[in-house]
Amino acid sequence: MHPGASPPPLTAAPLTAPGESARAVPLVTEEPPVTNRFLARTTLVTASLSVAAALLGLLRDQSLARLFGAGQDTDAFLVAWTVPEFAATLLIEDGLAFALVPAFSRALARRAQGVPGDPVRSLVAGTLPRLTLAFAAVGAALALAAPWFVAALAPGLPDPALAVDCTRLTATCVLSFGLAGYCGAALRAHRRFLAPAAIYIAYNTGIITAMYVLGGHWGVRSAAFGVAAGGCLMVLVQLPSLVGQMRGRRSPSAAPKAVTEVQPMDVPLMATVLLFALCRQSQVLIERFLASGLPAGAISHLNYAQKVAQIPMTLSLMLCTVTFPLVARALADGDTERARDRMERDLALAAPLVLFGATAVVACAPQLIALLFQRGAFTAEDTAATADVMRVYALGLLAQTVTGVLVRSYFSAGRATWYPVGAMAAGILVTFCLGAWTVGAGQVTGIAAANATGITVTAVLLLAGTGRRGVPIRTRPVLRELSRPLGAAVVAAPAGALAAGLPATPLAGLAAGAATVTVVFLLLGTALGVQGFAPAFRPVRTLARRLAHVLLR
Repeated sequence: MHPGASPPPLTAAPLTAPGESARAVPLVTEEPPVTNRFLARTTLVTASLSVAAALLGLLRDQSLARLFGAGQDTDAFLVAWTVPEFAATLLIEDGLAFALVPAFSRALARRAQGVPGDPVRSLVAGTLPRLTLAFAAVGAALALAAPWFVAALAPGLPDPALAVDCTRLTATCVLSFGLAGYCGAALRAHRRFLAPAAIYIAYNTGIITAMYVLGGHWGVRSAAFGVAAGGCLMVLVQLPSLVGQMRGRRSPSAAPKAVTEVQPMDVPLMATVLLFALCRQSQVLIERFLASGLPAGAISHLNYAQKVAQIPMTLSLMLCTVTFPLVARALADGDTERARDRMERDLALAAPLVLFGATAVVACAPQLIALLFQRGAFTAEDTAATADVMRVYALGLLAQTVTGVLVRSYFSAGRATWYPVGAMAAGILVTFCLGAWTVGAGQVTGIAAANATGITVTAVLLLAGTGRRGVPIRTRPVLRELSRPLGAAVVAAPAGALAAGLPATPLAGLAAGAATVTVVFLLLGTALGVQGFAPAFRPVRTLARRLAHVLLR
């Protein structure tokens, strides 16, 4: 399909539940039409709200430091902060969405094909009550086990009671994050992206407000209460849109009083997606475990470097957040070719973006870290160490993005598959073994190199397995397409680093390095035929033609 064309109409054979007879019915489209303009606008809105949420997250961290300092109270809260960190990955960002978006896509396809009753409501009836009970049970168990959780995670805390109190408050986010993730998956399957993209704005707003309103009375417990309140806001901000979709239109051929059988949860699928997300999140625990034996500051250098370096990867995957429901819907309609074209196009568009960001990170790492962090107790030596780590981290950003794109191809069909879990586990094993081997030299960059190597192994395994287990992506054309922006990045990075090192101030160096990276990367990318680069120069060519017309007429 041509990149500028709209997807073909849905004309696949209808999906039927067990015991139903297939019949030809006209398809009814409830979702917005999928055009390039729709995708661009939705991706822009999603990215803009994500950036706003990230800025609020920075304000949240600054408020925590301002109100409660960096003493034992803050340490106690950060131990409890582990719960929402893991819950966000498992229940909102990766795990739950990989199972629910395809399930809702299949239900929407069956509704459009005129299946009696409402398959979407039957899916909700069969999954939401059970999942809500499971989320509540896990959250309650974590609250009860908070003393043992704190003792295992941070046995050296001087005031474990405070950490236990905070953990019991943050344990509520298991339920709220689970419901927020469920709402977000359902809305994205309906091609409604505004409310799901706004949840972290509501979440951070809740935490910041709680700290300033209750901090004087409750101390750092107010931040933990803010996590609980923010989790509730994540659900509330999506409810109006979700209720509207649940009251949505039915196909004209559906019997008004027909009732479909309640669809049960796919437990094996849930297990595979949650284990994959857990394996991926465990990279952070492995890095902190390995760095704990290095000199003081190693964990901090890893933390700061990773947060900055992963920004390009996060932005590059925004498009995939929008297109994942489209891939799942294509497979639900039996249109494998449309799903494959979408996946290949996502890879071709995400790779240049993440490589451009990675190139800027490599070229301007010292200037970036100095501008963001070098003040107070964060010294020039910390800047140099963090910049070195960040440059090594950046070497794995392409693999991080490829992994994020490809894993959707495995789970978009809505079937349990253990291959992605195995690929991620293999990468984790490489990360741990290589990190344990290199950490003996006392260099924190070895841990970053182990991370980059491990995630690259995972990306290669996922790409190699797509033909039989996921969407059948054409490997050779994809690799050929990825090599083009990679070649541009290899040249642009040293050129940008050279330019960034010439000015005396970090701000001037960052401006010079970023400008050099942009010009070199775009010029080489256009020359090499990278997808999406030619349109970037279209306004420049148009302006040049207009100027020439004015000057030469």
